[in-house]
Amino acid sequence: MSFALIKMWFALGSMGLMFLAVVTIYFSRFKLKSRFLKITASTVAYSLMLMSGIIVFLVVFSGPVNE
Repeated sequence: MSFALIKMWFALGSMGLMFLAVVTIYFSRFKLKSRFLKITASTVAYSLMLMSGIIVFLVVFSGPVNE
């Protein structure tokens, strides 16, 4: 597997993490009733969003692949 393809899969995975974060935030704001579960879900969602942002930052600023 080439380096460019690996970068593509990382970028796709980070988009999946962003989607998971959006769904988790939706559930924490509108569906969950317990305050503890809301805080836990929000913490998980924001950490997923931070992780995906770091991955996208690394993929974008690592530059183009020479092949």
